[in-house]
Amino acid sequence: MQEILFDTVPSLDLADFISGDPAKKKIFVEKLGEAYNNIGFVAIKNHGLNDELTAKLYENVMTFFKLPDEVKSRYEIAGLAGQRGYTGKNKEHAKGRNVGDLKEFYHVGQEIANIPPTDPVKQEYPENVFPNEVPDFRNYTLEAYKILENTGKLMLQAIALYLGLDEYYFDDKVAYGNSILRALHYFPIEDPDSVPADAVRAAAHGDINLITLLMGASAEGLQVLRRDGKWIPITALPDQIVVNVGDMLDRLTNNKLKSTIHRVVNPPREKMNTSRYSIPFFMHPRSEMNLTCLASCIDEDHPKLYSDMTAGEFLNERLIELGLKK
Repeated sequence: MQEILFDTVPSLDLADFISGDPAKKKIFVEKLGEAYNNIGFVAIKNHGLNDELTAKLYENVMTFFKLPDEVKSRYEIAGLAGQRGYTGKNKEHAKGRNVGDLKEFYHVGQEIANIPPTDPVKQEYPENVFPNEVPDFRNYTLEAYKILENTGKLMLQAIALYLGLDEYYFDDKVAYGNSILRALHYFPIEDPDSVPADAVRAAAHGDINLITLLMGASAEGLQVLRRDGKWIPITALPDQIVVNVGDMLDRLTNNKLKSTIHRVVNPPREKMNTSRYSIPFFMHPRSEMNLTCLASCIDEDHPKLYSDMTAGEFLNERLIELGLKK
């Protein structure tokens, strides 16, 4: 396939994929594959979220992060490697860096009560933790989680078709998967000279998971590294979410689908004292999913790049690299 250097993130309509029209579905799959072969990001409309839910979700997230640090820290649970509840400021850093990102975040995962009692993952995941001070936080985060998880399944079905797999190849692999809804706060810096010179809101990185679904952030700053080395801003219209390839899908497809490096840059110095909020949904499979490169993605021109491992093993390795796990 000829390489295309996108100047903006390509836009697609998920309604075309689920329309029942084979021609529209085929075009959606082809354009999705083209984007993921090149820039690794697409903007998607008709994704299931509505304006009211998004507004309420952000309202509750902002309310939580405005609480005093000593209150927020009550929801930082030791031993969970940040996989549920609150993670404090500057504690996560990009792979290969020691300087913490200028952010704090809150993680919501699968609700244990929704997992069938016979499914072994019910014993694998920790319980969710919700802040008592923001009573609606639970309802809105769980509602968004459910919608984005379903949208993620549809996106993976389109990806499976593009890869020449059965349309439902990923369905059982993400059923009650280890997905995370992350509420992010890039906190204000009143004195920019008080932080390390190379500290940024989110240093250049690739996401761990299969795909990431990102609703619109409260401010600009997200950039993606194009394959020619140029950083371009990621912007989506108000009715869109951005969906990008993660490292697990890159690994599974032997780098056919690109987990593109991205970052969140600091605002101009005079705006460092302002907040930025963002809520990505990290779509993870079940821990036992085999990430061995697909045989169809390996040939003489594309030798196997990655060692064999499960999703659980890869996640554990990356959490250590990010400084969240010892």
